[in-house]
Amino acid sequence: MTKPAKDQSQKYGAEQITVLEGLEPVRKRPGMYIGSTSESGLHHLVWEVVDNAIDEAMAGFANQIELVIHTDGKVSVTDNGRGIPVDKHKVTKKSALETVLTKLHAGGKFEGQAYKVSGGLHGVGVSVVNALSSYLRAEVRRDGFIYSQEYKQGRPTAALKKEGRVSGKDAFRQGTKITFLPDKAVFETTDFKTKTILEHLRQQAYLTAGTKIRVIDERVGQVFTYYFEGGILSYIKQLNRHRSVKNDPLYVHKTYEAIDIEVALQYTDDYSENLLAFANNIYTSDGGMHVTGFRTALTRSINKYAVKNGYVKEAEKLTADDMREGLTAVISVKLPNPQFEGQTKGKLGNPEVRTAVESVLGAALESYLEEHPKDAARMLEKVILASKARLAAKAARESVIRKGVLEGLALPGKLADCSESDPAKCELYIVEGDSAGGSAKQGRDRNLQAILPLRGKIWNVERARLDKMLSNNEIKNLIIALGTGIGEQFDIAKLRYHRVIIMTDADVDGAHIRTLLLTLFYRHFPDIVKNGFLYIAQPPLYKLQSGKSVAYVFSDAEKTRTIQAWSKRKPSSESKGAIAPVSEEQESSGQEVSRGINLQRYKGLGEMNPGQLWETTMDPKTRVMYRVNIEDAEAANEIFETLMGDEVAPRKKYIQTRARTVKNLDI
Repeated sequence: MTKPAKDQSQKYGAEQITVLEGLEPVRKRPGMYIGSTSESGLHHLVWEVVDNAIDEAMAGFANQIELVIHTDGKVSVTDNGRGIPVDKHKVTKKSALETVLTKLHAGGKFEGQAYKVSGGLHGVGVSVVNALSSYLRAEVRRDGFIYSQEYKQGRPTAALKKEGRVSGKDAFRQGTKITFLPDKAVFETTDFKTKTILEHLRQQAYLTAGTKIRVIDERVGQVFTYYFEGGILSYIKQLNRHRSVKNDPLYVHKTYEAIDIEVALQYTDDYSENLLAFANNIYTSDGGMHVTGFRTALTRSINKYAVKNGYVKEAEKLTADDMREGLTAVISVKLPNPQFEGQTKGKLGNPEVRTAVESVLGAALESYLEEHPKDAARMLEKVILASKARLAAKAARESVIRKGVLEGLALPGKLADCSESDPAKCELYIVEGDSAGGSAKQGRDRNLQAILPLRGKIWNVERARLDKMLSNNEIKNLIIALGTGIGEQFDIAKLRYHRVIIMTDADVDGAHIRTLLLTLFYRHFPDIVKNGFLYIAQPPLYKLQSGKSVAYVFSDAEKTRTIQAWSKRKPSSESKGAIAPVSEEQESSGQEVSRGINLQRYKGLGEMNPGQLWETTMDPKTRVMYRVNIEDAEAANEIFETLMGDEVAPRKKYIQTRARTVKNLDI
């Protein structure tokens, strides 16, 4: 952990708090500040408060952070840093604490004196949290005293209180505690997810070595503690714990012209890349200059070593894409005045970071390769094999494209395309088999809905290179139908359908096919998923009929509730039912089907006539669909590797620990 300069602590007072503008816009347009008012926006409040505590840790003033999810819906975050200043601010004439909590862009992160490095670049975090909370309490332990102030919807309800002296020997004798209650009038949900919070804070603990982060969920009485002395070196070992690795991890941590650079990398026998990049502990999902510098240094250093030691000829140098296969890497840079592109901070734009990372990693990697010849040989073997596969995949991709060109850009013969040409209005249903395909083709809206039947199960692409994958006709047909190309030639702008819908049978085989397709999209068409274009159709499991009443239900629990509800009706109450599930007022008790109620179990979509398939699964007015998204790329990557990879032990453990929670298992 970085040691703070003595004068730096002394300079952190009201004069370091810079005011740029007021707080009024936040409640009017919360989405501009936290992305949305959905579950992700709710948790963004937590990240903003945690970021302030992490900033104190990165500056070397804190080493403990505690987050508590209270039973009454509040969340509190406590750190043992310096504490937000409480003396009067010369511009606002209010305490620095109130200034920070009620003014946008007011904080100690603009002048570069209180914080040399900060994740909260814009200084809007805690004030936005205050504005969007029906209650907030700030407690500061500083200079031997306890200060507190409470707020409602961003406005103080009382003046700053000086409550007394700090006493006791606990770890938080100084620091800041923020407790807030999200405003139910603003958010769609105020239910915090423990798993989401744990994943984020565990990642922050890896990125802030030597900082202890504790999470307490009072709702269920659970306590979690994260502490990683090894930083991102520990992180990369955790990421690769279920993989067969090629080399001992390379790890470098140096400062280059005021930029703190930490990089760890390791090759595995996987075919995909797993690269996580951070700037001031913020995950940069779209990369940026630090990633560019990393790739340049990696490609240049490995090529230099490969040519020098006779692995490749000068004219046959390896490309940056060759370096990606099987690579696991974590890049963490900490710098003053980071320039992020967009409010979401998804891409780092500082050009000086590219030079810094390239210089530090280049030198470290050249030394590593020379000093670890066996590791270097295994890494080169992996990269050269990837190069050969890349050339084979290029030829395979070109054959797919040539197929379309030679056939006059004809689409696959089994594709029943729609007449609409605007991708934003078009839907592609990927269905299982010719039987379901036939019903879907007859029941669809021909103007907007296209149908592509797949024969059998496509290959598991988790363990297949692109060249072999493209030899599968079903996958080739799907690529041509989508229109985007694949690999280096992928272009999301050419996607022909903005709703790509996986529609498989409601049984084990259907679930397996759906999983194989999800693996294909996640690994080779990630932008389709990220842009929200991939969906999963939800066909009903049962059709229930009693007289003129008809209901389609999507689970065994719904079936039982419907039967119970119908059994209690008076005979004269029969009326035509709807597709929507019935009320859940009735509890499931596993009663047998009552007399007069006919039950039909749909084993496959092909068992439905075209009208039923349209009514239950394809009609936009009544259908049920799930949009596929990736909230946490690391967790998604791990689950795909666990379920679809070669390692049997992790998959067996996963199944055993979750077997009792499986519903609707059709054996």
